[in-house]
Amino acid sequence: MAGSRRRRRRRARALLPQQGTEPSPPEDAALSSREVTTVESPCHASASTFLPMPGPHVCADLLDSLLHEIIALFNSFQDFLAFIGTCHSWRTAVSTFPSVYTFSFPPLHFKPDGPYIHPHSGDIKPILLSNCKWQLSDPTKKNLSLVCSVPENSPNAMHYLGCSYGYLIFSYEEHCLLVDVYTGTKVKPPKLPPNNNLGYFCGIGILTAPLISANSRLLLFSKISMFEWQVGANSWSEHALDLGRERIYQIVFFKGDIFAIDALMRLHTIHLTPRFSMREVPIQWEFLPINSWLVVCGDMLLMIAQRSNSGGLGSSFKVFRLDFTVEPAKWVKVEKLENIALFVSLDRRDPTFSCMSPERWGGKSNCIYFARLSEDPDETWTSAELGQLVPENAIHPMFYGMSFPPDCGLLSNQWVFPSLIYGSG
Repeated sequence: MAGSRRRRRRRARALLPQQGTEPSPPEDAALSSREVTTVESPCHASASTFLPMPGPHVCADLLDSLLHEIIALFNSFQDFLAFIGTCHSWRTAVSTFPSVYTFSFPPLHFKPDGPYIHPHSGDIKPILLSNCKWQLSDPTKKNLSLVCSVPENSPNAMHYLGCSYGYLIFSYEEHCLLVDVYTGTKVKPPKLPPNNNLGYFCGIGILTAPLISANSRLLLFSKISMFEWQVGANSWSEHALDLGRERIYQIVFFKGDIFAIDALMRLHTIHLTPRFSMREVPIQWEFLPINSWLVVCGDMLLMIAQRSNSGGLGSSFKVFRLDFTVEPAKWVKVEKLENIALFVSLDRRDPTFSCMSPERWGGKSNCIYFARLSEDPDETWTSAELGQLVPENAIHPMFYGMSFPPDCGLLSNQWVFPSLIYGSG
C-alpha cells in the first residue's frame, strides 16, 4: 500500500512542468455562470501565452490531500495553469486548497498601458474606459505577458475604486462595473443609489469573497456610507459610517473579520451579519508612520511602515505584527520576515500579498516588493530589504502620505492574483 502511494505521488509530480520549462496551458478557465453579465474576452497574449487551451485528462482519481501537496510545490502562475488544465478533478481541488496566502509563487504584476501619469496631476476625473488597457506579467517568467482591456459596450467614464479577488472595481454616478483582470470579462451589478459620492471622494471597493462564492458581497465605501450588494441580488443596501467623516484607506480580511484603516490610522472591524456594525479597535501606538500598508500573512496581521531617517538620508521600512493578546492591542516589531516576502502597491485600495519561500521562484526572503509608477518601462517594481536604507529619490515617486489620497482617475501598477486562483468554477 505504501509503495502504491509513493508511485502515485511520483507519477503526479512528474506531470508538473519542471523549473525552467514552459508549462502546458489549461483547458477552459471560463468564469462561473453566476456572473450577471459577461462578454467575449478582449485580452490577447504577447511573447508567449497565458490563455487556456485543452489539455490531457489523467490521474483524475488522486486524493485532494495529495493534490494539495502538489499545489504547494508550484513555483509560478504557469505551474498553476498547467495544473488546472490537467482535468476537472484537479481544477476542483484548487477550491479546497486552504488559502491563497499559502501559495509559494508570486502574484502577477499589473501595469496600465499608456504614458506615465504622475498622481495629483489635476482635478479628479473619471477614467475613459475606452482607452483602459493593461499588461499582466509574471515575475518568474519575464518573457511572458498578457495585454487586456475593458470590454466594449461598457460605460465609458468611470472612477477606479480598487481591485479585489482578481476584479477591477469601477463606479460612476449610479453605474458600477467589475472587470476581470485576466480574462477581460465584465460583471454589471444593479444601479447604485443616486448621489452616492463614491468617485468624487476617492471611494474604495472590495469583494468579501470570490465572485463565484455563494456568500460573496461587493462593498463600496464613500466618506459617509457603505453600499452593500449581495452578488446576484437586484438592489443595494446602504449603511451609514460613523468615522468622523474620515476616509477609509485600506480593507483586509483576517481570520473571518473585516478590518479597515482610516486616514487617522484608526483600525476598525466591520460586521455584516446579523446586522451591520462597525467599531474601532483600541490600539497602543508608539509612533505614526508616514506611510503604512496592512498585509495578512497566515495567522498574522502585519503592518509595513515607512519611516524617514534623519538628515535626509532616505527611508527605511519596518514590519509590525498586531498583538491581540493584550488590551489595548499593540503593534509589535518583527525583526525579520524569515522565509517570507511581502507584495504591496502604491494605491492602498489595491490588494497586498505574502509569499512563502520566495527563493524557489528567484525572489528573496525578508523583502518587500513594491509595484511602482515609473517612466522606465523596465522598472515596474522594486524591492526593499526589511530595515535597509532606501535613497529618498528612489522611493519618492512611489508613495502617498496619509494626508494625500490616491487619485481616483489613476490606475497604478499593482500586484494581482487572477480570479481563477480563488476557484476555477
